[in-house]
Amino acid sequence: MDKKAERIQTSFLNGLEKKALVWLAERQPAWMTSDMLTWIGVFGAFLIMVGYILSHFSVQWLWLSTFGLIVNWYGDSLDGTLARVRHTQRPIYGYYIDHTVDGLNETMMFLGIGLSPFLNLYTALAMLVVYLQLTLNVSMNAHLRAEFKLTYAGLGPTEFRLFAIILNTLLIFIKPWQQFERVFVVFGKKLFFHALDYPGLAALAILIIIYFVTIIKDARYYARIDPMPRKKD
Repeated sequence: MDKKAERIQTSFLNGLEKKALVWLAERQPAWMTSDMLTWIGVFGAFLIMVGYILSHFSVQWLWLSTFGLIVNWYGDSLDGTLARVRHTQRPIYGYYIDHTVDGLNETMMFLGIGLSPFLNLYTALAMLVVYLQLTLNVSMNAHLRAEFKLTYAGLGPTEFRLFAIILNTLLIFIKPWQQFERVFVVFGKKLFFHALDYPGLAALAILIIIYFVTIIKDARYYARIDPMPRKKD
């Protein structure tokens, strides 16, 4: 990158979250590093995946996924803040590690919920694909226009984690929702829809709309600054 990308955060919880992260960063022990926090975030994503998969045996395993969401937020959100508070930023290394680990975290989380008894794997994989496409768009804009946009329509990773925690809690306490199942036949194949498929499809629709609105706006912006060259006579 020619210059450091500007971080753009406009999520609903951004103001409160930023204050909380700075407060936490200032109180981290001297031995805690940004790299350690990054891997704590990865461990959180692993717990999310394991909790969802084990929920086949008991819905109470969703508490593990909820704990994993908190651990993932702690590590994934605090690693960069700690570097900024301590003035130990490593823009090139940090950018590479952050995006590499984000892809790993997102894959584990979406696969985990897709392998749970509450969401169809096809729905989860579709959400993963669109989310990764948005992540790719963020990376391209960070290079092309020096903007690192972390939120869309007032929603960012923290809001999605909070939404997942709420859904997990409802599933644990609402037994009819745990047992909900509908069967649809699509092209002669049975598709089983469970409790989280409807909110999952709603989230997928929102992600798709956000993605296409974003790429249309970005394409128009790049067309203006990089117009078609005129033909020479």
